Amino acid sequence: MSLQPDRLGAVTTHSRSPSRRTGEYEDLFDQAPVIFVALSGPSHLLEAANPAFFEAFGGDRTDTGVPIGELIPELVPQGVLDRLDAVYRTGTAFRARGARLVLGAPGAEREGFFDFTYEPRRDPMGEVDGVAVIAVETTVYHHAQLLAAEQRILLEQIARDAPLDDILTGMARAIEELSPELIVSVLLADPDGRHLRHGTGPGLPDFYNEAIDGIAIGPDVGSCGTAAYLRVPVIVTDIATDHRWEGYQELAARAGVAACWSTPILGADNRLLGTFAMYHRAPKVPEEKDVALSAAFARIAALAIERHQAVETSRAAQEREKEAREDLAFVLEASTAITREPHYFDCLQRLARLTVPTLAPLCSVHVLEDGRTRRIAVAAATPAEEGLLASPVLRDQADRAVARVLASGTTETDHTDASPAADRRVLPGVTGYVCVPLATLGRTFGVLTLLATDRPLDGHAIALAEELARRAASSADNAHQFSDRVQLARDLQAGLLPPELPRIPGADLAASYHPAGEGLEVGGDFYDVFPLPDDRWAFMIGDVCGRGALAATTTGMVRHTARAAARLLHDPAAVVAAINDALTGSALHEDYFVSLVYGELRHTPSHLALELIRAGHVPPLVRRSDGTVEQLVHPGLLLGIDPEFDGTACRRDLFPGDSLVLVTDGITEARSATGEFFDEHRLADALLLATSSGAAGLIEAVHAAVTAFAGRSTPDDQATLVLTAT
Repeated sequence: MSLQPDRLGAVTTHSRSPSRRTGEYEDLFDQAPVIFVALSGPSHLLEAANPAFFEAFGGDRTDTGVPIGELIPELVPQGVLDRLDAVYRTGTAFRARGARLVLGAPGAEREGFFDFTYEPRRDPMGEVDGVAVIAVETTVYHHAQLLAAEQRILLEQIARDAPLDDILTGMARAIEELSPELIVSVLLADPDGRHLRHGTGPGLPDFYNEAIDGIAIGPDVGSCGTAAYLRVPVIVTDIATDHRWEGYQELAARAGVAACWSTPILGADNRLLGTFAMYHRAPKVPEEKDVALSAAFARIAALAIERHQAVETSRAAQEREKEAREDLAFVLEASTAITREPHYFDCLQRLARLTVPTLAPLCSVHVLEDGRTRRIAVAAATPAEEGLLASPVLRDQADRAVARVLASGTTETDHTDASPAADRRVLPGVTGYVCVPLATLGRTFGVLTLLATDRPLDGHAIALAEELARRAASSADNAHQFSDRVQLARDLQAGLLPPELPRIPGADLAASYHPAGEGLEVGGDFYDVFPLPDDRWAFMIGDVCGRGALAATTTGMVRHTARAAARLLHDPAAVVAAINDALTGSALHEDYFVSLVYGELRHTPSHLALELIRAGHVPPLVRRSDGTVEQLVHPGLLLGIDPEFDGTACRRDLFPGDSLVLVTDGITEARSATGEFFDEHRLADALLLATSSGAAGLIEAVHAAVTAFAGRSTPDDQATLVLTAT
């Protein structure tokens, strides 16, 4: 939802004292997560700012009245004041996405990224008297993008057989640049299997790297030696007091490190390749993101080390390196293809098809649903091999193996002890099997079964099956949740809109609703049409700030309040005031507000008589039968902000062929590829050029114009309601 002023019609300004204006700013933005600051005069004095501003830029509320350049001097050389000067001088708004700023005093700087909007503020005479700045910090998103980019670069380097030292050092520097509080070290397993050798540690002193080069693998040998010995992550939050660091505590103190979290780097065959360690300069418990970061880069390091070892071995090792590349490509391509399937069963059926014949000539997938096991997919290289599953003995043995894997959550093959002797008997045409659990969040919900018909399944095929199953399980679980959320959102959204439009004498009605994105959350746009006593009809369209459960709750409150109040009150302004009372008096989040157009109509022998009121919503448009378009720019404040609502109704008559067009700001604020808004001007042009005068035809013309301008992607919900006199 936008708070932009109307772009068509007259703009009315009202004199507001600085204190009242500051109070309004506090009401609007004090609890908002966005950054807001109001600056006045050519020297950009800080007039008001919300807590989010001071949290991001420093200072406190007592700093008002100070030029922003003095309060935050580091902004001056970064061009921020020049931009403020330009907006103040020209009166032209400016927007910037992903702007980089370095904040903080020398020695305590931090890098931040922001989406900025600079808006000129005008006095009652229309002169610019200040600048309002609204910003959203995107540093976390930016860093996540950089991290993903670094991972892609590392994978590309691995695929190009770049030197191992370059890959590991690049990985360490990338993490340290994104998280300056961390120091990264990688130690490599010595061929003797008893020691760890220096791999990389660009952020550690040379004397420290030299001292730990060659440390033993064993219990109580620091974090890395212990992690390599136990094959599990070892987290030491305070080196100075941890017994595993005895003998190394003085060395750590000299190096300036106080905590160390080490993760073993394991190969595809569970062979120890080394350790991945993250140091911290102060005692610290790792956060969840630190653990995830360590696990992710340990896997990348494992890929790099294994590739390096393969390249440096003999001709046989070179062949294994080629297979590893093919395996990596297969897993990435297969997991990408599985991820693209939006539905649960489609993901698992694609999994079965992708494993044949690369991993085995015959595959099946079972899932556990409501306590019962169900086979949902089968794939075979040839019809003859698919026919093997028709064997009652084979099916019975496969079902028993699936049940065991569902119970244990571990992989089973015809060579493991979990497989009974009866299931290990050689069957006609079958040389071996493997059952891999499909699990996520510690819950096994299915089993991937591979059957070999020409040669036994080796460890290589089993490892690939396990990796692919791990990725597919996550994708299938996400698809399951996605489908559930989409269906829930659709059900909730359907409950917030009228199931069908009523038939009104003398009127033709049409409406449309297009949810934003994938429709994962309930939107805040709504419309309604319902009968009133005395042959009157009520209609409305509105937009609740935000999305999700609170938006749905607010939408329901508005619709039900309107329906109840309209039957008792005969004044649209009184109905809207009742809605405002309900919003301001509710226990909903105080940042939720509503824009609304509410109206009532009567059918007369010659025309439809309309009486409507606008509360901060996109101005209604009237398209006359001769093709002219009139905008109803009637003043009205947003609902849910101020307990007092003062509004007067606007009256219009619709004669046959005239149409009232109501839209939400998802239409007018649809953006082109260059960032321009569709706006009310283009909406009026679309109505002028419409070849049909019927309600449905006008809606089709509006959406065709919006799609041509902004494409089919809709970042905001779009609702349209058209009423045509007949």
